[in-house]
Amino acid sequence: MEWKGRRQSSNIEDRRHGSSGSGAGRSPFGRSGIRIPVGGGRRGGGLSLGTIIILVVIYFGFKMVGIDLLQVMEGGDPSGAGYEQQVSRAPSSGPANDEMTAFIRTMLAETEDTWNAIFQASGARYREPTLVLFAGRTESPCGLASAATGPFYCPADSKVYLDTDFFRQLEQQFGAAGDFAQAYVIAHEVGHHVQNLTGVLPEFNRQRRSLGAAEANRLSVRVELQADCYAGIWAKAADKQGLLSDGDLEEALNAAHQIGDDTLQKRAQGYVVPDSFNHGTSAQRMRWFKRGYDTGDASACDTFSADL
Repeated sequence: MEWKGRRQSSNIEDRRHGSSGSGAGRSPFGRSGIRIPVGGGRRGGGLSLGTIIILVVIYFGFKMVGIDLLQVMEGGDPSGAGYEQQVSRAPSSGPANDEMTAFIRTMLAETEDTWNAIFQASGARYREPTLVLFAGRTESPCGLASAATGPFYCPADSKVYLDTDFFRQLEQQFGAAGDFAQAYVIAHEVGHHVQNLTGVLPEFNRQRRSLGAAEANRLSVRVELQADCYAGIWAKAADKQGLLSDGDLEEALNAAHQIGDDTLQKRAQGYVVPDSFNHGTSAQRMRWFKRGYDTGDASACDTFSADL
């Protein structure tokens, strides 16, 4: 991609050098959250009420100064960064000056320009989202954001949450390398913000409360494929701006393929369970991204009345 030297967005909230959060969250890719270790006790042993009270006082005393004794006792990081981050993360670079941050700021700015123009053409106003950069884990109104969740959009605060370590995972674990593959991920999450502004996400959340699991998953697939189509619209606009290089479109299509539900399930367990799909198959994700790219028209992204 030819992105250097272009405008960078200021709608970035960088939490990579702040304190980590804790809690529970749901993975957009259906992977597991934080494991809660459960230890066993010695038969016949026990603690008196007085001892328990003392331990509780000690625990919360350390907690007040930012030290989690449970993390320490299980060999974790008392700052709460999480075990999986300790074993896999390289030291992060500065929050404002590294090339990855500049790339993300530029990609977010390009989505802003694209959707501002589209909304303005229809007589509406585009409210730009904020992109939260974090390392390890952080809190969101939608639950815990962590390395296990992958990037996601939270409609409650209109923010995209992204641990940049996911880009390494995208390349090494999913086989989707390249800067345009990374740009596709950002554009897809911004597509969910567009859905929030246009009322698609609120309606989806309203409907799924009365649906069974399989029906809710089928509706979720349509929501996700529309976000893929919107990412394709952004890619078309980026191409018109001269950002795309040879092979960039193929990088995005490969990324869409690698994170299709069927491909992910085959890789993880060797077989697929169609009723559990909630993002769409690899073929569907590629097709709807390409549809957005080919048309550049948001009206072509009506996944709710189309044959997927």
